[in-house]
Amino acid sequence: MERADKGLAFMLQYENVAWYDSGEVRILDRRVYPRRVEFVTCRTHQEVTQAITDMVTQSAGPYTAAAMGMALAAYECRNMSAADQVAYLEKASYTISHARPTTVERMKLVTEGSLAAAKQAILEGRNVSQAIVDNTVESNNLRYNKIEKMAHYLVDMFPSNGAVMTQCFGETIVGQMLKVAKQQGKNIRLFCPETRPYFQGARLTATVCHDMGFDVTVITDNMPAFVMQKEKIDVFTSAADAICLDGHVVNKVGTFQIAIVAKYMGVPYFVTGAPDKGHPTVDTINIEMRDPDFVLQAMGVKTACDGVKGYYPSFDITPPHLVSGVVTDAGIFSPYDLHRYFASGNEGEYGQRDLCV
Repeated sequence: MERADKGLAFMLQYENVAWYDSGEVRILDRRVYPRRVEFVTCRTHQEVTQAITDMVTQSAGPYTAAAMGMALAAYECRNMSAADQVAYLEKASYTISHARPTTVERMKLVTEGSLAAAKQAILEGRNVSQAIVDNTVESNNLRYNKIEKMAHYLVDMFPSNGAVMTQCFGETIVGQMLKVAKQQGKNIRLFCPETRPYFQGARLTATVCHDMGFDVTVITDNMPAFVMQKEKIDVFTSAADAICLDGHVVNKVGTFQIAIVAKYMGVPYFVTGAPDKGHPTVDTINIEMRDPDFVLQAMGVKTACDGVKGYYPSFDITPPHLVSGVVTDAGIFSPYDLHRYFASGNEGEYGQRDLCV
């Protein structure tokens, strides 16, 4: 099976996201990458869940980790009866999918897809863990290929020589976007806000851009307006943790304010990803509030005096009037017309067909 991660940066290779083997799941620790290349080893599916909660892996990384966690859960219950294995895996699916509150709906698609693959393997007497790993690779191939289609639509919006601003770490779309830009001979400069407090833009997006041979500049989170004006940014783009069917975009906190600036300056904002059936309206979104102490430090170094308070919402919500278009595998849609995506028979980035059920 040819893999869709071929030719992409180190951290986009499946084994370097998360991988199950011999009763363990190894997850690249994105909290310290790229200054250190370290893997967190999980020996139970509960440890995988905790690793996702603790931000060991971020962006789309948790979805691969979740599937590999299901493979590990299958290993844990391998000596049980068939009925008990299914019950154990159903419980594991719930546990893993609820590792972070804002992404539960997408995560359930992944863990339930793994569960379906496991049930089929149990019926056929096959190795259940290996069946889940194989299903994950096939699902990732389908998802990466869908995102490559998104990348073609997105890169069509870039000028031949232009400047693009990103936000946080869009995972696969970053690599595919750059691969397509290179194929089309487009010379783009990238500007990546650092994305505190985990610095995903500075550490992850910028590293992938650099690894793939592009001119990339890191800026602090309070520079987007100046940079957009001074450097003549052509396009602002981000992925999304959820895209509601009513056009609201949920992404790393800070996206909303950059979208406001982009609108003011006439810079189009294209969000990549398929809309989420699990979020028909913005009212269904539960914004995750994380440990406020993280905003009082920078990569472990305390920056504020003792006694002051922090505030740390993981995500914010950009309303549809600030979104120029939602870039999907089936083309670019208006944020006000996302129901048409599913009406055309599309299944979404993490749709059930993708998960081989």
